[in-house]
Amino acid sequence: MFSENLKTLRKEKGFSQEQLATRLNIVRQTVSKWEKGLSVPDAELLIQLAEVLGVDVSDLLGKKIEVSEGQNELDTLALELAKLNELLVVYGNKVSNLKKKIGFGIAVFLVIIVICATYETWSDIWYRFGQNLYYMLHS
Repeated sequence: MFSENLKTLRKEKGFSQEQLATRLNIVRQTVSKWEKGLSVPDAELLIQLAEVLGVDVSDLLGKKIEVSEGQNELDTLALELAKLNELLVVYGNKVSNLKKKIGFGIAVFLVIIVICATYETWSDIWYRFGQNLYYMLHS
């Protein structure tokens, strides 16, 4: 993927994020976002990035980019970057949902711990739970 390829190629060339950003006339945080997979450069900046790193754009994107007849290179790259952005959004949503589920799980666990801490023993909890369940079912 782009983020991993960029980080590897940048380190192979011996550039820090700051040095690479300076050569591209952007801020270091932008390079950091690219390497974290939070965003991707536009087509023109991607070409400059490839030139600075001395690689093909295909090497950065991790796939062979073929320019269709009737399209120029920038349009083709813009299309590939749009696809990559869509993947980043989907990935970001999955990560966000996973974080929510983990947070909910931790909250439930903590509630159980607090409830258990208010009772003297676990058996007391299960005994009362069983009694309540029995009365609910036979009422």
